[in-house]
Amino acid sequence: MTTHLPHPSHRDEIRGLWLGVVGVAIFAVTLPMTRLATGTAAAPLLSPWFVTMARAALAGGLSLVFLLATRSRWPTADERKPLALALLGNAMGYPLLLGFALRQVTSGHAAVITALLPLATAAVAAWALHQRARLGFWVCAALGAALVMVFSLLRAAQMGHGFGLEWADLLLVGAVLSAATGYVYGAKVTPALGAERVICWVCVMALPLTLPGTWLTWPTHSVPWSAWAALAYVGVFSMWAGFFAWYRGLALGGALKVSQTQLLQPFLSILAAVPLLGEPLELVTLGFALAVVATVFAGKRFATAPAPLISTPVSQGV
Repeated sequence: MTTHLPHPSHRDEIRGLWLGVVGVAIFAVTLPMTRLATGTAAAPLLSPWFVTMARAALAGGLSLVFLLATRSRWPTADERKPLALALLGNAMGYPLLLGFALRQVTSGHAAVITALLPLATAAVAAWALHQRARLGFWVCAALGAALVMVFSLLRAAQMGHGFGLEWADLLLVGAVLSAATGYVYGAKVTPALGAERVICWVCVMALPLTLPGTWLTWPTHSVPWSAWAALAYVGVFSMWAGFFAWYRGLALGGALKVSQTQLLQPFLSILAAVPLLGEPLELVTLGFALAVVATVFAGKRFATAPAPLISTPVSQGV
């Protein structure tokens, strides 16, 4: 049976956008924190395999407590498929590919590729959720992504980093596609399960893989406390708490609209890298950030979200 999702109200759109910004701010620190955890190719710390498994296992433990405390129902068979896709995208694909890439390139270089995430998410949303937007939305989205790309390229050039298509770039493209798929399919079951339960079930469903994976990949050498602290962050915040805000924002404001807030993520990552990685903060960062914010709000005026058809059992409660 199918149910029509109503067009979000103006108040819900605003709340969705703000929740999206909160989620993006949490996710933005993932880049420098992941680099702190994994180290570089010249000075490796925690294995990207271990970081991926351990962060999902940590989030899975927190999720299990939450689901038991709230007496949450089991996902239905129809809900488990989108959850499995969100698991593959957000819990496995994105962190693993990102971890390997950040051992080879800097956070600034990675920001160039991850700037494509808003368009990737919007494209997946248009296909999977049957959402559509006017041409003006896509123009604003493309303009915002272009601003991010130009900024990242200028910054990489200033730091003396080339931008040839390398293996790490392909890993980052794969990470972008994985994250976009996970975001959208998580949002697809949010109306039935609730935002908090979506990421919790994703993490719990991954436990049969992540618990033994954590044990098998546990480091055998000494690791500094900063790497463990970074792992704790990506486990508690990047893998768990951030999705509470993100999925709720996508559901309230519409995936096409809220996905544009991801344009801020590279700039927030750079701000976080100042204290964490010692990277300099330049005034040009603020100028580009303001320009990107302008495209986000301009795109909001053009975006439309006709009620999509999503197969959900209406007799089931959350």
